[in-house]
Amino acid sequence: MQKRKLGKSNLKVSALGLGCMGMSFSYGPPKDKHEMIFLLRKAVERGITFFDTAEAYGPYINEELVGEALAPFRGEVVIATKFGWKIDPKVERGLAGLDSRPEHIKEVAEASLKRLKVDAIDLFYQHRVDPEVPIEDVAGAVKDLIQQGKVKHFGLSEAAAQTVRRAHAVQPVTALQSEYSLWYREPEKELLPTLEELGIGFVSYSPLGRGFLTGKIDADAKFGKSDFRSQLPRFTPEALKANRVLIDLIGSIAERKKATPAQIALAWLLSRKPWVVPIPGTTKLHRLEENIGAVSIELTANDLRDINESASKITIHGARYPEHIERMSNR
Repeated sequence: MQKRKLGKSNLKVSALGLGCMGMSFSYGPPKDKHEMIFLLRKAVERGITFFDTAEAYGPYINEELVGEALAPFRGEVVIATKFGWKIDPKVERGLAGLDSRPEHIKEVAEASLKRLKVDAIDLFYQHRVDPEVPIEDVAGAVKDLIQQGKVKHFGLSEAAAQTVRRAHAVQPVTALQSEYSLWYREPEKELLPTLEELGIGFVSYSPLGRGFLTGKIDADAKFGKSDFRSQLPRFTPEALKANRVLIDLIGSIAERKKATPAQIALAWLLSRKPWVVPIPGTTKLHRLEENIGAVSIELTANDLRDINESASKITIHGARYPEHIERMSNR
């Protein structure tokens, strides 16, 4: 597995990471713990060294799962986790609003260290920007944790370019995590140029469009109530049908390269910048191996031109999130 450096930091990770959220949260009931431990350890065997979790996933149980599964590989892997939510088991999904007060950040760090079974958090993201807390105070709190040796690197998630600049001035930001794929290219406008200028790495979550870019989801797809996609405008039957044209494009390139649509979608992301690291999630070993195969696919200048020219003519239908969730992004 190739390695990539996140921006100008000294944080090196596998070119492809593994998003762990779906093992415990958002895509139906939590999966079998022993099966997920097996999968996580197989990922390490296959060369993946970068794993993404958060206290909010579960809540808590995903960090516990990742901590237990990766305990034998301390020092060999990088675990990213996140702070910034008010957790309340009594509310739906356990998330009762944002909370990035410095004292809360420090409490979350202590709890995450225990659940992850580590002495220091490799990469600590603010999960969503809290409009009630100045980003300078957030960066200052993480700076304190770094000075205490409890955190190694500071990250932001779904933050606007100007917010990244303000945070970076207080405590250097190692990585910005945001959704980015062939069906959500908003980061290209302001975010990627800002990150390049400041020397910050980019971690792409949902690089396969929550499964859509695999080509396996059609307009007749049904999502259970506990599957987050049932609430997303982009996953209505009408939107899925309209967006199928993007799958046709990726599929034609995949056929040419003797690859799968998922591999082309990931290879396209890997081609964008050497400091972009996609973190596709999966709960299946054969999908993990398929995703890893994307790293060895080389898209030529002609391939990339074909993809970009064709994609630029496609209008994506449906918002990626309901409005109340989208409001938490790009702050």
